[in-house]
Amino acid sequence: MAAARAAGHRPHPVRQFVLKTRSRCNLACTYCYVYEMADQGWREQPPVMTPATFARAAQRIAEHAAAHDLPRVDLVLHGGEPLLTAPARLAEPVDAVRTAVAEAAPRTRVTATVQTNGVLLTRGRLAALAAAGIRVGVSLDGGLPAHNTRRVDHAGRPGFGAAARGLRLLARHPQSYAGVLCVVDLDQDPVETYESLLAFAPPSIGLLLPLANWSDPPPGHHPDRTPYADWLLAVFERWWHDGVRRTRIRLFEEIIALLLGLPTTTETLGLTPAATAVIETDGSIEQADSLKSAYEGAAATGMTLDTHSFDQFLDHPGLAARQLGRDALAARCRACELVEVCGGGHYPHRYRAGEGFRQPSVYCADLQPLIRHIAAAVEQAVQHAAAQAPAGPTGPPGPGTPGPGAPAHPPAVAS
Repeated sequence: MAAARAAGHRPHPVRQFVLKTRSRCNLACTYCYVYEMADQGWREQPPVMTPATFARAAQRIAEHAAAHDLPRVDLVLHGGEPLLTAPARLAEPVDAVRTAVAEAAPRTRVTATVQTNGVLLTRGRLAALAAAGIRVGVSLDGGLPAHNTRRVDHAGRPGFGAAARGLRLLARHPQSYAGVLCVVDLDQDPVETYESLLAFAPPSIGLLLPLANWSDPPPGHHPDRTPYADWLLAVFERWWHDGVRRTRIRLFEEIIALLLGLPTTTETLGLTPAATAVIETDGSIEQADSLKSAYEGAAATGMTLDTHSFDQFLDHPGLAARQLGRDALAARCRACELVEVCGGGHYPHRYRAGEGFRQPSVYCADLQPLIRHIAAAVEQAVQHAAAQAPAGPTGPPGPGTPGPGAPAHPPAVAS
């Protein structure tokens, strides 16, 4: 790290803090990266984050926000299942952070969301979250029971019915509704999956590629086929050509934004530096827990809230590697014309046992046609807009300038 700093590398502050308020879950989804993949560190974590740990986290976050004059920090209550907490106590960690930040960094705004499987969403919990200004994101594999057969409780019973009831409640509170996350499942029809999710009126849908890598490839992976691109492009075509944009799809909007040279904050695409810290229930500081899909201890730093600041976390080699952008990529990625958009793909997807993370994404063959297809759709929309726009004193919109025929919404900055 000393050599990297001497060469000019400067760290980027943490802007998103994931608080693992619960380390256990009421579901036992068969593909869960926390419980079913390489890292089993959850077994040694306390089941619940204590108020003392909330308070220490709040102090450290406020300290970091003040040191870097951050305009905003984003909190994510996560697990496990964070809604295992009683409704009256759900907002405690957020309240602690807001109080500490208001004192140390009054210009910093604090936003908060909770990511849940939706099973425990009730009127009481929604009221408590809404009162605290905490928005709700729900993980679901589609809008039908057949899409969610892998989302079961510890007795093997399906969790979809309760989750669907929770989502219907949430849809009545759009101000609290952050959206739905859905892992791509090649066994399910893509358009049916997308349209079934629309029944829950999500403001956004996050379509996630399964956490996989070169040593543990995703289902259906084959060097001569692009099944994930095919699946995603079927959804894209349905979404893109819909007369009314009924939801945002973050993956597609991120690609469009990157194609247009706009900034995003995603770590799954592009070259934006990683800016997330995870705080486990015992107060340990870790990297993004998606890394746990790679190998035991991949997300660990050896740091805790009691012994380290988030500025010290910025000097951890694992985080620094994820802030290097193009310099951290394999030679093949650096030479690729799509590198500014793809960014080598999601960091955990690059891992190969014995070789580390300096390879292209295991989804490289899928990402290329996905990006190229979306680029062609955007270019066609811009050309159509230019052709339809009346020529004024300054002429029609130039290339890359969205006009009336462009997508019905601007490319969003993904959060």
